Amino acid sequence: MLLREQNSRAASAFQGSKTVAFELSVKLAGSHPGSNVERLFRKRTVLIALLALAPLVVGLLAGSVALAQTPAPQAPAARAPSAPAPHTRSRYQPDRFAGRAGSYYRLIWGVDTLRVKSVESGEVLRFTYRVLDPSKAMALNDKKNEPVLIAPEAGVKLVVPSMEKVGQLRQSSAPEAGRMYWMAFSNKGRPVKHGDHVIVQIGPFQADGLVVD
Repeated sequence: MLLREQNSRAASAFQGSKTVAFELSVKLAGSHPGSNVERLFRKRTVLIALLALAPLVVGLLAGSVALAQTPAPQAPAARAPSAPAPHTRSRYQPDRFAGRAGSYYRLIWGVDTLRVKSVESGEVLRFTYRVLDPSKAMALNDKKNEPVLIAPEAGVKLVVPSMEKVGQLRQSSAPEAGRMYWMAFSNKGRPVKHGDHVIVQIGPFQADGLVVD
């Protein structure tokens, strides 16, 4: 808008300058007769040429002013560093018998995935295992072998209770490869806590280094 207004003013000035130049040349021609007419005509031509350049100069000045008034582009705001994702606790539990201990139980007793877990609000500790070789795992399912859970930190020994019409809380059927088996130890009064190290004995079988989950 500012540039258009300035160009309009320049055009009006140019038209006015042409009129003034023409009137001036007529007056000069009338006051200088004879051989001075040609010289005056040249001066008139030069004056008109100078006046013709005036709008161009005015336009250039107006453009420079408009550019000077144009606000400079703003640099994009820097992004704030994103907050690190909150650390979530993994539920993954490593196999405590993945090394030599695991190889020992697999090769000698035909079982793996040994685990002791607190259930029933801590009143019962459940021991589970998976059978790989039924012939080697017979001792764990033999009814004649009484299971015992020893907790050195608590100073107690837990046994598998017997229920009326049910018998002992354990699986004692013939073991099958690939199946999980369990037995439950009474932890009345909850002397054994989460994280305690315990030992499970079933006849000649003994599993050390178990941790209560």
